[in-house]
Amino acid sequence: MVIKVAVAGAKGRMGYQVVSDILENDDQELVAAFDLHGVGEELTQGIKISSPDEMENVLQEVKPHVLAEFTNATAAVENVKVAARNNVKLVVGTTGFSASQFKELEDAITGHVPAIISPNFSIGVNVFWKLIAEAARQLQAYQYHMEIVEMHHSHKKDAPSGTAVKAAEILSGYTTKGASKFVYGRQGITGERTDEEIGIHAVRADEIVGEHTVLYAGKGERLEITHRAQSREAFSQGAIKAIEWISGKEKSRIYSMDEMLKELEHG
Repeated sequence: MVIKVAVAGAKGRMGYQVVSDILENDDQELVAAFDLHGVGEELTQGIKISSPDEMENVLQEVKPHVLAEFTNATAAVENVKVAARNNVKLVVGTTGFSASQFKELEDAITGHVPAIISPNFSIGVNVFWKLIAEAARQLQAYQYHMEIVEMHHSHKKDAPSGTAVKAAEILSGYTTKGASKFVYGRQGITGERTDEEIGIHAVRADEIVGEHTVLYAGKGERLEITHRAQSREAFSQGAIKAIEWISGKEKSRIYSMDEMLKELEHG
């Protein structure tokens, strides 16, 4: 069965890459695209960009199996609600959700449609998250300090990145005192660094696709674990696999990339 896919944020950096990869995939078909920009522009024969305001009518007309969502937090909440009430499964890669916005997503999805939500669909990043957890676990007893540095292009609107936030959440609890305090950059007379701190630092410059480093600093040595994305294909290929995977799910809840990778690993 060919999977019918709609993409929200089709003119954005990630959305456009996902659109391109769907068009090159024999097992997936682009049936709709949405964006505030380029409305009416033809992406491929017969598929033009629609306004987000038209999403409900378009989804009801073309009946996609999956909506891939790569917009911004505010828009994503509304788009997820529209997709869920039209029984369209979801792949959500948007970041920057507040706690209340994520609760809205959970309420819209749970019991209605299967969805996979991740701040990063790169396979390498998902392995990176496991590696930083294992390193933190082994170094916890030796009073290593942990800091996170993330770098992205100058157009990225949220900081720190969703990937960095998840990395901080993973490291939380592995500080030497067993409790964590996130510190977002440092300026002025901040006083000495405390053992429970995890520093999170954001760099924005030119066209950096994405780079994340976790630094572990101990007595006389430093360990660094880094993931560098060389192109957005690293993220979009994971999203394409997520579209395929979620299309086969029936239980209406939020799934994680970790669940997907574990299932694929074990066949």
